[in-house]
Amino acid sequence: MARRALKLASWTSMALAASGFYLYSNKYLDLNDFGAVRVGRAVATTAVISYDYLTSLRSVPYGSEEYLQLRSKVHLRSARRLCELCCANRGTFIKVGQHLGALDYLLPEEYTRTLKVLHSQAPQSSMQEVRQVIREDLGKEIHDLFMSFDDTPLGAASLAQVHKAVLHDGRTVAVKVQHPKVQAQSSKDILLMEVLVLAVKQLFPEFEFMWLVDEAKKNLPLELDFLNEGRNAEKVAQMLKHFDFLKVPQIYWELSTKRVLLMEFVDGGQVNDRDYMARNKIDVNEISRHLGKMYSEMIFVNGFVHCDPHPGNVLVRKCPGTGKAEIVLLDHGLYQVLTEEFRLDYCHLWQSLIWTDMKSVKKYSQRLGAGDLYPLFTCMLTARSWDSVNKGIGQTPVTATEDSEIRNNAANYLPQISHLLNLVPRQMLLIFKTNDLLRGIEAALGTRASASSFLNMSRCCIKALAAHKKKNTHSFFRRTQISFSEAFNLWQINLHELVLRVKGLRLASWVLALLCWLLPAPH
Repeated sequence: MARRALKLASWTSMALAASGFYLYSNKYLDLNDFGAVRVGRAVATTAVISYDYLTSLRSVPYGSEEYLQLRSKVHLRSARRLCELCCANRGTFIKVGQHLGALDYLLPEEYTRTLKVLHSQAPQSSMQEVRQVIREDLGKEIHDLFMSFDDTPLGAASLAQVHKAVLHDGRTVAVKVQHPKVQAQSSKDILLMEVLVLAVKQLFPEFEFMWLVDEAKKNLPLELDFLNEGRNAEKVAQMLKHFDFLKVPQIYWELSTKRVLLMEFVDGGQVNDRDYMARNKIDVNEISRHLGKMYSEMIFVNGFVHCDPHPGNVLVRKCPGTGKAEIVLLDHGLYQVLTEEFRLDYCHLWQSLIWTDMKSVKKYSQRLGAGDLYPLFTCMLTARSWDSVNKGIGQTPVTATEDSEIRNNAANYLPQISHLLNLVPRQMLLIFKTNDLLRGIEAALGTRASASSFLNMSRCCIKALAAHKKKNTHSFFRRTQISFSEAFNLWQINLHELVLRVKGLRLASWVLALLCWLLPAPH
């Protein structure tokens, strides 16, 4: 018996050793592909972060200066651990981490600042993996489909990477290829996240992050279907075709599948690259206005919203044909479709915020699910302080002090924010993310909270509400009345905008005169 046990142990040891050597030497196998490794890493990281919060803040008086400083350090340590977990487990983890990193005014700054690096640290698939996906989905080798194919990707994201290629007919294209293991791992990763979030909730009942898991569960299957992305691209191009400043790359359906998307290649600089715009003589304020018009139309008029406008997905360029500035909108995998009731309530809410109608602000915030937390809801929505909301968000510019106050409050009110995110309709969650990404672009361009952006939003709200009223009446007289009211309200906004411009010109002339008086020309 002992001899048999020794023999079994010897054979087992040899098998394990051989397996270990094979895994170590085989460059195409990755330990990250094994479920036990991914689960173990996620569980360990969650346990360490939870233990840090439970023990580090226990002996310090709540709310004291020492507590705030220590809490900031714990936030930073935990954010770094979370970032390392996302980078190691890749795929779905990076996607969720990027989502959290975009919530600038909803989560503590330590988290958003740390997790932002995930946009530039996405994994790359090897060329062998790229060839494998193309072969499996299109049934041909790369050299049969393309005259040339760049091995180095133009960019890599959490779910896919993009290569530049030239077809045999001479067309230059961008080829988006899904990472081969993402599809199989995504459902297991989401289940793992769900279990971990529920476990953390047992330790910290005030933190409710199930909304994050619910969003990932709903959106990831859509983002992993590139045919869905192609349809979204064509839909938004048709929907916004009246904007001559918008370019959506054409989809080539004959070479597109669920994991491979072929589209027109369009070059440009990232929308937050001011140096690129200066070199190409592109007006920063014009781009900011165009971006505001485009998103106001998507949200308020059409209720079909591109929800991933980070700088890598929004390019700017001079149109080769006209020489005019153009916005190139990429990555159409994630869209939010707004119900009519939500869209109209959201229109009313922004109208109330822009014109400082606080009674209506409360009414429509509560209609959107905020309840008694409506002051916090409006601050999260506008990224402004409650004092600025009461004074009028279009009347008071954003100061560095106010911006810092908002970010600090994100840490102080985190339990209330997480509770509120569970209260509001699911549609609101991606709108929050989109708003914060757009604010980040405006901050980089130096055009944040400009009066013109609020006026453009107001125009779209007026048009959307008037269209809804006209649709629901059969009376010619009533429709005419609504049209006159709409025209009058738009005229008021145009007049208000003209007054602001005249004031701006007058102020500029006064400043110039003052400078000439203070600094007389040399004789």
